[in-house]
Amino acid sequence: MITSWGNRFVRAQRALHSLSLVTIAIIALIAVGYTFLSAFGVTPWLSFTAQFGEFVVPNAGMIVQITVAVFALMLALYIPSNLRVLQLERAHRKFNITMEDVARAYQISHAADRTGLFTMSSEFDSVRERLTFMRDHPDLSELEPDVLEVAAQMSQSARELATVYSDEKVARARTFLEQRQQEVEAQQERIIRAHHSISELRQWAQQVELEESVVASQMSRLEEDMMAILPPLGYQFSKKDDNVVPIISNAAE
Repeated sequence: MITSWGNRFVRAQRALHSLSLVTIAIIALIAVGYTFLSAFGVTPWLSFTAQFGEFVVPNAGMIVQITVAVFALMLALYIPSNLRVLQLERAHRKFNITMEDVARAYQISHAADRTGLFTMSSEFDSVRERLTFMRDHPDLSELEPDVLEVAAQMSQSARELATVYSDEKVARARTFLEQRQQEVEAQQERIIRAHHSISELRQWAQQVELEESVVASQMSRLEEDMMAILPPLGYQFSKKDDNVVPIISNAAE
């Protein structure tokens, strides 16, 4: 939308510029021509009374008329240079438009080349094949033959690039990358699950060790209590290993 308004503003500015040049040329022609006719007595001079303070300016109308004619003629002398600038702008704009058309036609031809549409091997036949394709294309029907020919030659020069980066090869590369991406994501999920499992096992092992230490502490406390209670009752402990504690009665002796 902004670009559209900008283009309209540029076109309006150029139209006003051209209108201004035409207006200046007409005014200069009328002023100079009328002044020449007045100088030869064909038409009357401009006449009015001008006074500066108490001083009355003689022939004020003729002076103003000649001044306006000279000024208009000076402005008219700049018209050729302005016309050359306008011609350069038009040529530059036409060149830009032509290059945009060439680029658009080349992109369409190159996209068709990547799909494997063109099969001719020789350079002449390849260019002619591309040119025929672009002439029949609905989006390029308004372009000039010279533009299409340049685009066809550019497309033929880039046919190796189109072969290397054909749609089929690009699709295979995309599929391969998608598969690798899926494998990476699956591997990441397995790693996350493994981390969770390791964390659970670590917590479980810590819990088991804690429970074993509690049991060992309870057994030690129980043994101490038994060693404190049983000797007065006539029993003694004899430790042969860590798991069996025989009780020897003093009465049996």
